[in-house]
Formats: sequence, structure tokens, C-alpha cells
Amino acid sequence: MKSRNIIALITVTISMAFASCQSIPKGMSAVKPFEQAKYLGKWYEIARLDYKWERNLDNVTATYSLKENGDIKVDNKGFNYKKNKWEQSIGKAKAAGEPNEGMLKVSFFGPFYSGYNVIAIDPDYKYSLVAGKNTDYLWILSREKTIPEKIKQDYLAKAKALGYKTEELVWVKHDKD
Repeated sequence: MKSRNIIALITVTISMAFASCQSIPKGMSAVKPFEQAKYLGKWYEIARLDYKWERNLDNVTATYSLKENGDIKVDNKGFNYKKNKWEQSIGKAKAAGEPNEGMLKVSFFGPFYSGYNVIAIDPDYKYSLVAGKNTDYLWILSREKTIPEKIKQDYLAKAKALGYKTEELVWVKHDKD
């Protein structure tokens, strides 16, 4: 009986860990309605809160394409200016909320997923503000290598109001093809 309780506890703990990896920060909501098909394609990273997987990268892009099974292929690429070489990570994404909601879960490491939440997007799907699972992760994306100043300021104001430390954003250079 005792081993069943331990197994149940382990199962609950693992389930809670996976559930927390697929979340949106408290007080935020993902874009709704969201059209996944319009979001597919290439995005340029304009700014991000830095973290170890993207440290020292410029010229960062993310390309999203639909896989046959309905998942999304995530192809991230960036130029490591310290190592003087291109780096690439291929992952997958799935809907984490309702199908018409900008909540995804993304994985680059097997069964481990993390939240990817589109919290602002323009009507033409040219500019996007993306929150991670907590306020340590934030991206400003564009279909072009630049973003209009008005949209940049709107996204910065929204992020700041949600508790992000926008002064810590890394502004990504795009000077290579």
C-alpha cells in the first residue's frame, strides 16, 4: 500500500511539473482569437530577455512550419558573435490552450515543454509580443528586421505594465543573412 502512495505522489508531482512548464504568467492572457496558420513563417527576433540558450546570439530568427501530424516545427537560428558561427535549434510546438488562442507549448528537449504565449499581435500578424512561462522570458518579434517605433513603444509599455524588466531587454542586431 505504501508503494502505491509513493507512486501516486510521484505521478502527481511529475504532472504538476509538466503543467507548470506549459503555463502563462499570472495576470496575463494570450491573444484570442489567434490564427495559427497566419502565425507560421519566419520571424525576426527584435528583442529578448536574455537566457543561456540565446546568450551571445544576434541575427536570431524563428521559423514556424506545420508538420504532417498537426504539430508545429520550430527552427530557431542565430549567429554566435563570440564563437563566430551560426547556431540552430530545431524543436516542436503544440497548442496549449484553446485552438483559437495564442497559447503554445514548445519543446527542444524531448518530452519537456515550456510556455510560449502570444500576448500581443497586430491584425496583419507582422509584429508579436511573446511571453514565456514566467516574467524571465519575453520576446518582441517582427516579420522584418526592424519594428516601427510606435509598435515597439506599445509593446514595451504593455510588457512593463505586466511586470517585465524591459530595461534588461537585449536588442538583437540583424546584419547577416
